[in-house]
Amino acid sequence: MPYTTDDLRIKEIRELTPPSYLIREFPCGQLASSTVHIARHSAHDIIHGKDDRLLVIVGPCSIHDPVAAEEYAEKLSELRRHFADDLEIIMRVYFEKPRTTIGWKGLINDPDLDGRFNIRKGMWLARKVLTDVLSLGLPAATEWLDPITPQYICDAISWGAIGARNTESQVHRELASGLSMPVGFKNSTDGSIKAAADSCFAAGFEHHFLSINLDGRVISAETKGNPDCHLVLRGSSHGPNYDAESVRQALEDLKVSKASGPSQHGLVIDAAHGNCGKDENREAEVIEEIAERLAHGEQGITGVMMESFLVGGHQKPAPLDQLVYGQSVTDSCVPWERTNELLHTLADAVTARRSAK
Repeated sequence: MPYTTDDLRIKEIRELTPPSYLIREFPCGQLASSTVHIARHSAHDIIHGKDDRLLVIVGPCSIHDPVAAEEYAEKLSELRRHFADDLEIIMRVYFEKPRTTIGWKGLINDPDLDGRFNIRKGMWLARKVLTDVLSLGLPAATEWLDPITPQYICDAISWGAIGARNTESQVHRELASGLSMPVGFKNSTDGSIKAAADSCFAAGFEHHFLSINLDGRVISAETKGNPDCHLVLRGSSHGPNYDAESVRQALEDLKVSKASGPSQHGLVIDAAHGNCGKDENREAEVIEEIAERLAHGEQGITGVMMESFLVGGHQKPAPLDQLVYGQSVTDSCVPWERTNELLHTLADAVTARRSAK
């Protein structure tokens, strides 16, 4: 009798709704698709040095409460319109969270924050949150973690990130090569930018790999290559790398690397993570320091990232009825009032940088 050799460590398999079903339920209509399209092109122009505005990716560290996310989006959409001449504001709408060991992995993986892992509901909620955000004329950004997720939500995203833990991953380089938006690769957790530069280079070429289509069938995908991949400085386990000298060195390293396109014009700075020690007060100070440098004419910084929510700080994940409304359940976030001030400061800095040319 043959041995059983497959699925020995699989406890349960649940079939999910194919991407096409959710896309039909929550389609990107005229306003939504226009918002996605325009923001993608604006981000492209900024990172390629064709637009002197600043790309600003701002929003919650992760989405755990769709109601709070929509309230935040309503506030941010007003500021996007107000600062449109100086800032290209795109909301962080992150549904997947990479974990160093174990922990809550995001709305898609565990939407009720109760350990039941209702991924079918999580994917449904993710698609709904995105279409709600886009209905406000506010574009969305996300981090790409699972290579299947993009088929469900890619058409609703204007900017994507590949995190520090996945920058060296061949799977994510292949994925980025076929994504329809600009993608930022973060420096490695040890601070090195080499892997990110190599990723920007590799993702610019065509690749062939296994994937699924919108009907959920396994396919062989052939990509065209993504010319809009760029570096994001996010600090490291050794400390921050947002300072002027670190930026100057990173730009020099990019110029001698194989990376081209956006990498020859500048980079994005993530004020969170290793650049602030996950302290929201320090994160706000980092944004202010960057703004001051921009105002004095520093070139090469094409965008910034900031983690922000309605309420500052963070709390441990738990079911919604046990949580403080509008406060992060992952990394600490800058509160809304402070975010408002910082966006004003960044817009003023862009205006001053224009005058300094």
